[in-house]
Amino acid sequence: MTYSLIQLAPGAYDLLLNGEVMGSVVRNGSQQPYTWTAELLEALPRSKRPAPFKEIEHDFPTLEELRNWLGNPAVKSNSGK
Repeated sequence: MTYSLIQLAPGAYDLLLNGEVMGSVVRNGSQQPYTWTAELLEALPRSKRPAPFKEIEHDFPTLEELRNWLGNPAVKSNSGK
């Protein structure tokens, strides 16, 4: 499975799996230290969730840790830059 992230705005990303949007990644809070959440769009039963999702949402202290958990997906901007 190959994940990728498309940045929509500072602190907000679409999460794609094999080219299909299946979740989001967002920065929580307006002041540091921020936390980051990866969330599935659908409340799939545990047996149908893509790895490494064991829950619908997972929280991380940094974007780097979240990306490592997903297998270091490519990050693209939606602005084409």
